Amino acid sequence: MPDAPASTPAGSKKKKAKKASKGGGGGSNVFDQFSQKQVAEFKEGFQFMDRDKDGIVGRGDIRATADDVGVSINDAQIDQMLADCPASINFTQLMNMFGTRQQGGATDEDDVIVAAFNAFADENGQIDCDNFKSLIQQFGERYTDADVKGFFELVAINDNKFDAKYVCDMLTGKLRED
Repeated sequence: MPDAPASTPAGSKKKKAKKASKGGGGGSNVFDQFSQKQVAEFKEGFQFMDRDKDGIVGRGDIRATADDVGVSINDAQIDQMLADCPASINFTQLMNMFGTRQQGGATDEDDVIVAAFNAFADENGQIDCDNFKSLIQQFGERYTDADVKGFFELVAINDNKFDAKYVCDMLTGKLRED
């Protein structure tokens, strides 16, 4: 008879433990690694990339997103992106990828800056001004027209494009004045 009551509380504890791990107590949950604001921004980015709205970012979604933001990308690059994730890229998998990268060395702010600008660069290392402006005013910390104008005044613009490497070097302190 003592065995029957013991199984009920254990079952209840399991349910409570599962609920607690979702919110932010456990530390092993990938969502605990980021602020609520960061998670919301990642979610917004995921929804932007999930073009067919099936909850999974796949080959077609990556291609459509790259085309929409003016980034030239080939099939091998898409294959590499998909290979970076061990499973279908749903929102939780994407967060796990960010969490793993954050723990594994991509926490250096310079690396993050370089990766961010390179993500928008075409095959020649150039970033389209109109696409860049549109993205930084629509997602994440939304920049104002004055912010964008100030940024564009700092970089050389040719054919409505600027050099990603120059900007990365400028922002990471690697730019040397000769």
